[in-house]
Amino acid sequence: MDYMIGLDIGTTSVKTVLFDDKGKVSGYSNNLYPLYQDKPDMAEEDPEEIFSALVDGLTTVLRKANLKPGELKGVSFSAAMHSLILLDDDHKPLTRAITWADNRAVNYADELRENGVGKQIYEKTGTPIHPMTPLTKLIWLRNEHKDLFDKARWFVGIKEYIIYKLFGVLKEDYSIANATGMFNIFNMDWDDQALELAGVTRDQLPELVDTTDTVSGMNADYARVIGIDPETPFVMGASDGPLANLGVDAIDPGVVAVTIGTSGAVRVITDKPKIDPKARVFCYYLAKDKWVVGGPVNNGGIVFRWVRDQLFAPEKITAEQMKIDSYDLLTEIASKVPAGSDGLIFHPFLGGERAPIWDANARGSFFGLTRTHTRAHMVRAALEGIVYNLYTVMIALEEVVGKPKSIQATGGFARSALWRQMLADIFEQDVTIPESVEGTALGAATLGMYSLGLIDDLSEVKKFIGVANVHHPNPETYEAYRALVPIYIRLSRQLQTEYKAIADFQRSQEAKKQSDDVK
Repeated sequence: MDYMIGLDIGTTSVKTVLFDDKGKVSGYSNNLYPLYQDKPDMAEEDPEEIFSALVDGLTTVLRKANLKPGELKGVSFSAAMHSLILLDDDHKPLTRAITWADNRAVNYADELRENGVGKQIYEKTGTPIHPMTPLTKLIWLRNEHKDLFDKARWFVGIKEYIIYKLFGVLKEDYSIANATGMFNIFNMDWDDQALELAGVTRDQLPELVDTTDTVSGMNADYARVIGIDPETPFVMGASDGPLANLGVDAIDPGVVAVTIGTSGAVRVITDKPKIDPKARVFCYYLAKDKWVVGGPVNNGGIVFRWVRDQLFAPEKITAEQMKIDSYDLLTEIASKVPAGSDGLIFHPFLGGERAPIWDANARGSFFGLTRTHTRAHMVRAALEGIVYNLYTVMIALEEVVGKPKSIQATGGFARSALWRQMLADIFEQDVTIPESVEGTALGAATLGMYSLGLIDDLSEVKKFIGVANVHHPNPETYEAYRALVPIYIRLSRQLQTEYKAIADFQRSQEAKKQSDDVK
């Protein structure tokens, strides 16, 4: 039997998933690493910790699988977008990996949007202007950390760093490059205007290659530790968003993929690049004649984690003692509250927001609180707020690519029946949940199989998905959600005028605390 590994380098962990040639999971490892948030708006990871997690994951899966020589046909990468690492002449990191969630470049992103240059860049790169992008991070570093910026010989993301460590080559696939904000999607090359803004040159960036390109010849020491033939081909793969579409078979026109993991997204595939005149959605490359148009949100499962840790700490401890999943306990509590949370609305902007408002200063809020509301209402409102926000992304996407024909959903939320039903009810559309919840890793493995000639077309992913669960919208919820969604949207617009003021106040308070701590 043939096997392929999908390596999913995510925001909080590396998932290593071994698939057989029928798409069945034959091995799995999930290796965690911390997110460092030592300063206001910081969100960094240690590239060596990520590399160790990846090596450990591969080692664990391959040892347990005990494959025969030649059965592992290849490994294919997926990676979170927008990371940035500065390397010196010897390819050693000068920084940690600055992730998509890092908002320290917010002032430079705001300036680009206000002076009109950001719109010009967006129209060529398909990447909205936001502090998530390496483009704005580089502008920030060049202006505020010039000594560090000037020491750098190379500017890469986490996937490129890992590939260099394993294979000694510096390459970047079109999909990851596309998300830097410096890649022109119409000529498939680095964009001159964006590079000038960032203050970098082509020879400081990796070689651009297609997502189906391969590398081999792994460092012998790492190959020995992992237990892999060093000539095993590793497929470059793509970024996690486009691969999540592929992994849930949302690759036909009009088929929308909704993902809620730590963050979330709504995406659809087109056969050519599409740009939103209002710059609300991205356009990212997946493979030849396949472009993913959609919007990402910062606030998905990470909001649910906040609710659990900050509002339901006793229940979390109880769940641990009873050896049950704390999230299952919270969704059970939320299920006792009617749809619409009796008029309680939550804006889930705990970490700023990307689509559709693209405002790193956005902050979360409960609206409509009364004495009758309980913590149960608050947890349900938080879950509904995440889906409301995704629905506003869907509204923007419809203006660019038209009405969806169907919705495929994946991510950690797919394990929750309540959340799945909520998605169907708020979107008022059938939602299909593929049997495999590891959609991104399956997308990477499928692209790898296609690259290596093991399948003839990406559409063969249909054979790997398995039986799907379909959730139909419940008409009994229509009245509540149809009334509340417009209020949610109007509030978002009205509150946006005050987000910067409250964010600036919070930053000043945090800076004061740090100054007092030093004293």
